[in-house]
Amino acid sequence: MQARGKFIVIEGLEGAGKSTAVSIVSQAITQAGHLLANTREPGGTPMAEAIRECVKHDWANEKVTVEAELLLMYAARAQLIQNVILPRLEAGSWVLGDRHDLSSRAYQGGGRQISCEMIESLRNITLGGFEPDFTLYLDVEPIEGLKRAKGRGELDRIEQEDLSFFERTRARYLELAQQDPNCVIINTMQDIDRVHQDILAAIHHYLGK
Repeated sequence: MQARGKFIVIEGLEGAGKSTAVSIVSQAITQAGHLLANTREPGGTPMAEAIRECVKHDWANEKVTVEAELLLMYAARAQLIQNVILPRLEAGSWVLGDRHDLSSRAYQGGGRQISCEMIESLRNITLGGFEPDFTLYLDVEPIEGLKRAKGRGELDRIEQEDLSFFERTRARYLELAQQDPNCVIINTMQDIDRVHQDILAAIHHYLGK
């Protein structure tokens, strides 16, 4: 019988270095001999990618409400879990996600200040108890993360929020990450080589090396 794969997630604010972490972790997982599929949220399926476009960009003469944003995030997540993540895991492949449910709890729950009760009801409907096997949360001070993000080019609708939004988001991220025994917090304000070493150490420890 084929062993079920593992679902690993990289989380963090804009400018935390998620893309680099995905590359490091991907290489470690494949070198350990596991098949690997990469996903991102919102996105990862044709429908979820269309939802990503709805969420990320401004709409002429129409404000995206916080409730609509939250619902769209979970709609995209439902598509990704059912159509990509679960089938891959059941087939024995590992899946590495660039963001997952922790993002919604931090951005919409912390940043947007949507009630925990509303988010929990959507989590129960969408996830049904499904959780990552391991999460790396890349922690960065919002002012530094936004500076890095701006250096990459034009910011999307959410990235254009004010500093206080990202401070609330980071605070919720840290609160949730510290409560999760399957989550490791990486300080990305350190020297870049040390950050990479910490990421490798965390994934190697998870892999049992």
